[in-house]
Amino acid sequence: MPTARMRRVNEVIREVLAAAIATDLKDPRIGFVTVTDVDTSPDLRAARVFVSVLGTEAEREDALAGLRSAHGVLQGRIASELRMKRTPTLSFHYDDSIERGIRLSELLDE
Repeated sequence: MPTARMRRVNEVIREVLAAAIATDLKDPRIGFVTVTDVDTSPDLRAARVFVSVLGTEAEREDALAGLRSAHGVLQGRIASELRMKRTPTLSFHYDDSIERGIRLSELLDE
């Protein structure tokens, strides 16, 4: 369970990344991407960024590839926006919690 400080750090990183993805990135592979969660390691060296992508499986993979190729730009944005000793290395992962929730809801309805 993350501490209150880590929850605040995760939330601020999530907000900065969401704004940067929406405004700074011009990669056509990155379509409608929503940053759902960020999980930063306790030493702030790594951050797992969970994203939700609207579209097919192929569009999802393209968007993740685009985000992985733009990780340097996004890390630079975090470094410029936040005053941290270290800027975490970003890794992007697809968040399937929405799909699992829909599936669970369907199972409960049956």
